[in-house]
Amino acid sequence: MNVSVIGSGYWGKNLVRNFYALDALHSICDSNPDTLALFRQDYPDVSSCLSFAEVINNPEVTGVAISTPAVTHATLAKEALLAGKDVYVEKPLCLSEKEGRELNTIAREQGRILMIGHLLWYHPLVLKLKELVDRGELGRIQYIYSNRLNLGKLRREENVLWSFAPHDISVILGLTGEMPTAVCAQGGNFLHRQIADTTVTLLDFPSGTRAHIFVSWLHPFKEQMLVVVGDKQMAVFNDTAPWEEKLQLYPHSVKWEDNIPVADRAEAVQVHVEQEEPLRAECAHFLDCIAARKQPRTDGEEGLRVLTVLNCCQESLEKGNASLIQVAGREAGFDIHETAQVDENVQIGEGTKVWHFSHILSGSIIGESCSIGQNVVIGPDVRIGSGCKIQNNVSVYNGVELEDDVFCGPSMVFTNVFNPRSAVSRKKEFRKTLVRKGATIGANATIVCGVEIGESAFIGAGAVVTHDVPAFALMTGNPARQTGWMSRHGEKLGLPLQGEGEGEDVCPHTGEKYVLKDGRVCIH
Repeated sequence: MNVSVIGSGYWGKNLVRNFYALDALHSICDSNPDTLALFRQDYPDVSSCLSFAEVINNPEVTGVAISTPAVTHATLAKEALLAGKDVYVEKPLCLSEKEGRELNTIAREQGRILMIGHLLWYHPLVLKLKELVDRGELGRIQYIYSNRLNLGKLRREENVLWSFAPHDISVILGLTGEMPTAVCAQGGNFLHRQIADTTVTLLDFPSGTRAHIFVSWLHPFKEQMLVVVGDKQMAVFNDTAPWEEKLQLYPHSVKWEDNIPVADRAEAVQVHVEQEEPLRAECAHFLDCIAARKQPRTDGEEGLRVLTVLNCCQESLEKGNASLIQVAGREAGFDIHETAQVDENVQIGEGTKVWHFSHILSGSIIGESCSIGQNVVIGPDVRIGSGCKIQNNVSVYNGVELEDDVFCGPSMVFTNVFNPRSAVSRKKEFRKTLVRKGATIGANATIVCGVEIGESAFIGAGAVVTHDVPAFALMTGNPARQTGWMSRHGEKLGLPLQGEGEGEDVCPHTGEKYVLKDGRVCIH
């Protein structure tokens, strides 16, 4: 196996050292020729280059290890994956969740390895801690806290949250086995007005576990400590302690006497594991995954979960006042407001947002990039296409289907039973309503069930639709009647009404030509 290390600076030089020791270093790629000259002195038998394109176009290179600034991760990893290379990328995976999902998709489609450098998951004692948690040795996990503190390395391309916290977030997510429901973060900007030098993050988990992470590069001494508190035992992982003292268990307990909790202290028990350099183990794991074509311990999906939490923390920092940010749905690429309810067996596409007090019922499918306003009810078993906008106070019932790019104005109404009676059940008499691509339904309009609204039709505010509507038709009134034709852009066209002749017109915004013939409008 031949691995090329991309970026050989602060951390990249350690990757160079380890892949070389594992007899897998093919080349070193760096934009600084002086840096490469120094590496050629230490590794005279290893080739070097200034061009990333040269690396990914080299058939001898089987994998790349990317250790460049985080802002470049997405582009470099994508190019390498598309070139057929297996990819190891230092934390974080990238900067946006959209980029992260794209990288995971490309890796799957190309059959490539995508591994993230979350180093602590290659530390023998962290793996032992995970084993103890999974076996129930600590009991039910109540809370976890992590401190990662030091003086320097001070950065300007990222804040301390993005520099220090990914490792701790990764471990906490792995130990709990779940994503947090919400996070909040506070920070202090002391050396630069726009860059946090210290942050404290709180995480709430569905199981009831809570965690906090304190990171700072303005601390008088180095501290890297993880504490896991269970109802049976407590574990302390102190990565700055000597090896034999790094992981200790405290079988403390709390007893109740006269209905008062009393701490019962016990001696610490050291946990012994054979010593191994975590980075060497991490590099060896990447090589093993390449050889065996197996999923890495810290794969792209794990990297995306960490990235999702990081972005939620960053959002909380930017909003200030320890703003609580909901995590639910972010990992999958959609946003659900904390007051909204989404039932089980619901599919929601990437980029869709569901706002306050809305309810998505079981069996419903919502496409990508939709906006579901406040107090909206969808379902059960409703299909909504991509790009739809459903404004406040709208109910989309079983029997209604919206194709892509449909606009439903505020408080418009769909029905699904033609002749409802409170005392008569007519659930088997639902009439289907189909709204075709690009149609607009204005505020307070009513669509009586059993009709089809044609492509790009335009239903005016307050109209009551009782029959099928042709494509591009403008409908107004009660009952609604056709009063014109509309372009896809929403401009009224100078065409005669149905039954009054034929004609053609051009949309002033798009230049599209619309032709009315045989009572139908088509785009030419």
